Amino acid sequence: MRSFKLTVAYDGGDFSGWQWQPEKRTVQGELDLALRAALGGEPVNAIGCSRTDAGVHALGQIVSFDSRTRLSASRLAMAINARLPDDLVVRHAEEMKPGFHALRDTVRKRYRYTIQDGRLRSVLSRRLAWYVRGELNAERMHDAALRLLGTHDFDSFESTGSQRLSTRRTILDIRVERRESLEGSQVVLEVEADGFLYNMVRNITGTLVAVGREREEPAWVSRVLEARDRRAAGVAAPPQGLCLLRVEIAPGLRLEDAPEQEA
Repeated sequence: MRSFKLTVAYDGGDFSGWQWQPEKRTVQGELDLALRAALGGEPVNAIGCSRTDAGVHALGQIVSFDSRTRLSASRLAMAINARLPDDLVVRHAEEMKPGFHALRDTVRKRYRYTIQDGRLRSVLSRRLAWYVRGELNAERMHDAALRLLGTHDFDSFESTGSQRLSTRRTILDIRVERRESLEGSQVVLEVEADGFLYNMVRNITGTLVAVGREREEPAWVSRVLEARDRRAAGVAAPPQGLCLLRVEIAPGLRLEDAPEQEA
């Protein structure tokens, strides 16, 4: 049995999230169908490193699966892509050491949340950004975001419904900045951590927007963090602005110089 890693990108707007659900279109469901067809009917189970919600996008979702195929990773990626819909693509495939597991072997993830602010609502970015009326103060938002760096209990930023044993996480990098887009400027949050709680990035974003609207001071975010109470934080940002950018896996798991075998 061989283990593979796929790097997958998708527009989440028309998916009911990552995880398979009966009678609903999901990323995992579409990928499993394409994998089974590419592998000649072999049953497989695609495991994603992040169970993104409905409407959330990805550029670097990591997926693992095991197979008895003799195809090389590159040929397998071509065969899968030939069977995938237009809003889902395998960007890269490689063979890993046996037992590789996308969820268990992930050590850090980076997300981006995009906000379109200003007087007029977004047209081109409406599926990829949250429109917030008025101009946000990105500098204040960045100042507030820096207070979340390091290891903390992020209970205030977790939505209900999670089964986590611990709410402690380490944010390794976080920044908010204004960037130019086709429709003017956008406010972009990027955050990297060793793991995320359910809706953590969206809840952080909604909290920072309250600061950007100058309804709260940057220091308020520290008090929200210390409260360990979801009710203390801001509203959850909607899903369409969120994108999983990249994932880092633990070192030593790649199968270097694996021989290519063709069917």
